[in-house]
Amino acid sequence: MASTAERIDIHHHFFPPSFSRVKAAMSHTVGFRTPPENLPWNLAVLSLPAGVAENFDEAKAMNILMHEIVKQHENRFAFWGCLGDWRDVEGILHRLADRPTDIPLGSVGIAVSSSYGSGTEAKYVGEDVFDPIWSALDARSAIVPHETFKAAAQLVVSGKTRRFSRLAFILAHMGGSALALASRVAGLARYMGAPLSEDEILAEFRRYWWDAALSGGSVAAGDGEPWNFGDHILWGSDFPAVSLDTIRWFDSNLEKGYQANSSQLERIYNKNVLSLFKSHGIALFADRGAGR
Repeated sequence: MASTAERIDIHHHFFPPSFSRVKAAMSHTVGFRTPPENLPWNLAVLSLPAGVAENFDEAKAMNILMHEIVKQHENRFAFWGCLGDWRDVEGILHRLADRPTDIPLGSVGIAVSSSYGSGTEAKYVGEDVFDPIWSALDARSAIVPHETFKAAAQLVVSGKTRRFSRLAFILAHMGGSALALASRVAGLARYMGAPLSEDEILAEFRRYWWDAALSGGSVAAGDGEPWNFGDHILWGSDFPAVSLDTIRWFDSNLEKGYQANSSQLERIYNKNVLSLFKSHGIALFADRGAGR
């Protein structure tokens, strides 16, 4: 039987009309409506798919659009803000300076790409050139979702997760291969001269938060249990990039894995994310009494 616990979807894409005809057609096919969406869950944190807002003007327009949705449907949606292409370091710092204590436009955090640019011009977010942006977000105790194991490993091994310790990082899709490769990274990085010890590197991986979107089988199999971070697993759907049937299949695996531990499943569905936001001074969906 499916769980009746209220779900908070932290991996819920917003496909703007400008995204492309192909994506717009896909959104229609899987039943996406902006909003209401007639979904089996009520609360979602909206984010843009990668590649939509590649400069400041596009990012600003998308932030405003998502902010309007949040205002029109109070206590139904929140959104991850976007800063555009991080290679424009000075431009981003100037924009953030306009809001010295808050992240842009009422967003609850900043969604970050794993890298910016392409080919030989690509730069991963753990590179030193981006330190001033991380510092500005750290000063705001921002929550930062991003993807790919390579970016996550680079941030840990370079000492960035320690240096910017007020940030909370969320890894999409349970970090991809992160759980399988973290120990290898710890051993080889130390061997190659990383400033942190093997145990310190693994401790930093444990500080991450893990988004279970399209990863129900991995979570149910207990891949994270040896890491003892059950309270750091968050629920996400990846809708509408995939169909509801696909989401339900992953959820069925998740719920089978927690048949004997319904309280832990409820934490994954809502309580863990509420705890995360509360620790950063954000009362997410508080007026709805979410997770009570």
